[in-house]
Parts: sequence; structure tokens; C-alpha cells
Amino acid sequence: MRYLSTRGHADRKRFCEILLEGLAPDGGLYLPEHYPQIDAAALQRLRDVYGHGRPGGYAALAFEILSLYIDDIPAADLRALCDRTYTAAVFGTAAIVPLKQLDDGFYLEALSNGPTLAFKDMAMQLLGNLFEYELGRRGEELNILGATSGDTGSAAEHAMKGKRGVRVFMLSPQGRMSPFQQAQMFSLMDPNIHNIAVEGVFDDCQDIVKAVSNDLAFKRAHKIGTVNSINWARLLAQVVYYFAGYFQATKSDTEKVSFTVPSGNFGNVCAGHVARQMGLPIHKLVVATNENDVLDEFFRTGVYRVRGSADTHETSSPSMDISKASNFERFVFDLVGRDAARCKALFHDALARDGRFDLGADAAFVGAAATYGFLSGKSTHADRLATIRDVFQRFGVVIDTHTADGVKVAREHTAAGRPMVVLETALPIKFAETIVEALGREPERPAAYAGIEALPKRLKAMPADAAVVKAYIAEHCA
Repeated sequence: MRYLSTRGHADRKRFCEILLEGLAPDGGLYLPEHYPQIDAAALQRLRDVYGHGRPGGYAALAFEILSLYIDDIPAADLRALCDRTYTAAVFGTAAIVPLKQLDDGFYLEALSNGPTLAFKDMAMQLLGNLFEYELGRRGEELNILGATSGDTGSAAEHAMKGKRGVRVFMLSPQGRMSPFQQAQMFSLMDPNIHNIAVEGVFDDCQDIVKAVSNDLAFKRAHKIGTVNSINWARLLAQVVYYFAGYFQATKSDTEKVSFTVPSGNFGNVCAGHVARQMGLPIHKLVVATNENDVLDEFFRTGVYRVRGSADTHETSSPSMDISKASNFERFVFDLVGRDAARCKALFHDALARDGRFDLGADAAFVGAAATYGFLSGKSTHADRLATIRDVFQRFGVVIDTHTADGVKVAREHTAAGRPMVVLETALPIKFAETIVEALGREPERPAAYAGIEALPKRLKAMPADAAVVKAYIAEHCA
């Protein structure tokens, strides 16, 4: 399997090369040259491997799917990495991602049982093991640069802490995460973890990561890699739980299932797009946004219009306070027929020049809902509160704010006889203030996180300036 850039760079690389690289040299994102196809026989075999959530089934399923894309790690080693990653000890249940039924044919897929109580653990735990494996094989070190609106940072840091040969430099928007999210990151005192609080919003952090990654000389001199979902390995790991959710929600492979995904950066739902392109019988992929509705606007109109910092709303589902969806380029690359020149013209030229592009009249966009199954919707703070109350009152289940966005939008797109699976994104304790506002009570707090907000914190505040960040990295990676 070889990987190409969405912007047409001539190189074709193997998995372990792009694992440590992040962005392509031309600023594009890596995708496989083709999506491996899962026919009916292969799908039944994967269902048997998974065993409807039996112990070890998720790790076995992960190995089978990852093997389709990774051919430069020996099979025995890759299987061992999957077995070490996806355990009940790490994720709290042998099923790893069990479904919770709320209503007839309406489910939550529990993705938040990992160490940092968010779906990002599903990929990040594997990524940490992959990095340590490949760096050990090469005898090299890696300086990971990432940006987070909340959950990516803590998941990455908890996956990478103590890993040999790895340092983490994580950018986050100063004061824009929940107190619990800040405490999860800033209370880590491991010497290989560096938290940088940027004066701005998440998009400013993400822009700095891209600017540093596009400085090829600096990137090579300081061995810069990334754990954001621009890293293909992380997105690939997320493909697995779409298969697991599908197998749990169906009895036979003739059924189709829809998935609703709370989305800001388009990585989580892009993994669903990949699964659908492989042949998983997904009916619809429903993108749920908050007040920062860049993606909803695109799927309704064909207009992709990024917002500046001043126009990016601070909301009660803060991990989705994003107005530049960095993974969206992967989907648009497929949408325009894998025309790399056109993709580059849209993302490198039009966005830089105009801050927007319009595919509304494009034949590919007009047929996109039928071809790719995408629908979308938007949720507000009032919707969030009402949905949290309703789900608790009717089903006795407390959901977090982002999952509430997903449930609200999913209900607008349910179809009789068609299972709908909402991807749960985090446990409610991470956003306790809004849960208290909705329910008048604190959400349950895992014992391991008692008093976390009161722990000492270590972070470095900086302006939204790539040069300042680069100087800090150079000083601390020697």
C-alpha cells in the first residue's frame, strides 16, 4: 500500500514513513492510493473475528483492518501492538466500544472509556504504541507537535507520557477548554510533555502546527511529527470502531446503518467516510455541528467558508469550536474525483485568497448525498440543554455536551427500520458546568479523577506566533 498527497506531490510513501511525517511536503494530507474493498465474504469474516464484542475481538478486528493499509510492519508485530492497545484494563470493558440502546433502533456507541474519557483515546493509545515501536526500530527520536481544542491534547499526552524517544509539544487555546480538560493536560509533570497555552482560539493553534509542518527545513532538523488527525495513522485507527458499531447494531450484513458524528475538525466522521468507501454498509453519515457551523453550511449549500478567530464562537461543546476543519480536504479530494490539482486550487489558493470556496453548482456536490451519504445539522446551547435533560429523563443516561449535539441532529435524520448510531465523544464529567445547568446535579466522576482540578499545573503561555513556538521547540528538544 502506497500513500499520496491530496495536493499532488510526486512521492508515494509507505505507512511507516507517513506515520512519523504528518503533512505531505506540499502541505497536502496523505491518503491511500486506493481504499481496500470489503466484499460480502470478507465482511462476514470480520463479523466472525469481532465476535460481537467478545474479549479480544476488538483487537482482532483492528488487526484485520489495519493490515489492509499497513504492509511494512510484520504481521506478528502489528497484531501484538493491537493486542497491547485494546484491552479491558485500558478501556474498562472487554467490548471496548459497547453500544447503549436509547430507543428502538437508536444507539450510542461508547467511545469514551479510555484513560482520558474521550473518543480520542481510541486512536491515540494505538498511535503511542506505533510511535514507540517504529522509533525503536529506527533508533530515532520524534518531537510531536499538536493542537487541541480539549480532548486530543490530553489523549495524546496520556498516550505518549513515558514513551521512549518521544517528546510532546501541545498547543491549546488559552482559557477556552473546560477546567477538567485543562487539568487533565496541565497537571502532567512528565519531562517529555510540554503544554503551550496560545493566546487565541483553536484555529490559531492549528495554523501554527501547519506552519511549522510546512517549514520543511525546521521539520527535518527537529524531527517534527504530529498526532492531530492530519496524521493518517490516527484516522485509520478510528475506522475500526465503525465496523464494530455496525456489527453490534445488525444481525446480518444485508442491513444498513447510519452514523451521526459530532464534528469540528472532520477527522472522526472522515473515518466513517473511509469505512463507507471500503464497503461497510453505511446508509448515511450525519455531521452534527455546534454554533460553529462551517461543515453544516457546506453540506447544505456547497460553500466552505472559514471564520476568523473573532467569529469563532465559544460554546458549551468547546471541542467543536473549530472553523477550519483540517481533515475536510481528504473528503473534498474524493469529492472532486481525486483531482489533486483542483484540490490544491481550492485549499491552497482559494482559501488563502478568499477564505472560502463554492462547490454548490458542481455536479459532484449535487450528487454527494447519494454518492457519499452525507447529511448534516446544527445544535445550539439551548438544544444541548434540552437534549441532555430529555435523554436523562427518558433513559436515565447522562450524556456530554458534544454527544448531545449528535443526538439532537441524529433525531432529525432517523428513518424507520434503519438503525442510527450516535458516536459518543466524551464522558459528561469533562463538561460538568453545563451538566449542572441542564440537570441541577454534578455528573459522575471516576474515582481516578477526584480533585484533579486542584492539582499543580505546568504550562507555558505564548502569543499566536509560529516563530515563538519554533524557538521554544528548538530550545527544549536538544
